[in-house]
Amino acid sequence: MKAALIRSVGEIVVETVDDPTPQPGEVIVQVAACGLCGTDLHILRGEFAPSLPIVPGHEFAGTVVAVGAGISDVVTIREGDRVAVDPSLYCHECHYCRSGHDNLCLRWGAIGVTVAGGAADYVAVPAANCVRLPEHIATADATLIEPLACAVRGYDVLKSQLGAHVLIYGAGTMGLMMLQLAHRAGAASVDVVDLNGDRLGAARTIGVDNAVTDVDELERPYGWELVVDATGNAAAIQDGLNRVGPGGTFLQFGVADYAARAVIEPYRIYNKEITITGSMAVLRSYERAADLFAAGVLDPALFITDRYPLEKYADALAAFSGGGGLKTQVIPGDFPART
Repeated sequence: MKAALIRSVGEIVVETVDDPTPQPGEVIVQVAACGLCGTDLHILRGEFAPSLPIVPGHEFAGTVVAVGAGISDVVTIREGDRVAVDPSLYCHECHYCRSGHDNLCLRWGAIGVTVAGGAADYVAVPAANCVRLPEHIATADATLIEPLACAVRGYDVLKSQLGAHVLIYGAGTMGLMMLQLAHRAGAASVDVVDLNGDRLGAARTIGVDNAVTDVDELERPYGWELVVDATGNAAAIQDGLNRVGPGGTFLQFGVADYAARAVIEPYRIYNKEITITGSMAVLRSYERAADLFAAGVLDPALFITDRYPLEKYADALAAFSGGGGLKTQVIPGDFPART
């Protein structure tokens, strides 16, 4: 089969590799589409994967074409099912797994990060990680379920209250998903700021109170109850920390570089009862995200702006890193995407 391979830091190739075979408890998924993410850029820079080479791709969906032995009776995935796949891999044994914080697992892994992922014709995955897709969902569109599951986890952490005023930094895929969930969570208002003015059009299409390139254009003298960074940019993070109103919450949702730093004022945190928290990946949110996606919480046509054949994975990742469009996909096999 064909697979994209991050062979070493900064080096991407597409080559022929052995087809996967299902181990006990696994199925083989023929990939319909694989979304690109900032995590893939971090892997290319040698920051996330414990070792290279690695087949990337943790946002993918496809069709089950082979089923391994030893699959539990409670897992109802069968050959021919169209599925989206939760990439999370936990040990279920460590302190954090046993205390309900599986996403902080001491042996945390993910399909496409620590084991071969969906930027390939086929991928082996645990059957228990598969979610069957309803008839009205196009398989390729279901790659959006994984990032949506991350956003759902973000709102679990926020514990958003009805009537909150929300400020979101970043109008990329994740910022826009947080915008849509803010509406679902009953926000009184949602403002979005992004230095790339071209991205603000999508925020306006979804529905936003203000979409600006400079947060100083906004007037909220008491600050915002909820401030979300969906950029990972140190300057945005620093600014956002200063925009949280008394009793409010700042959520670090974007993936920052390891070297990024921000300054906090401990007295202000104490005196204004400000909460600073983070949200990492997926935690018991994938199936809820799949249900929301099936219910039409977001429009795939708005989010998926670019599709490339798998053979052009390097070009797709370069275009994505340049900030153009929103969600970029690569399509194994037939191009354009299978439905």
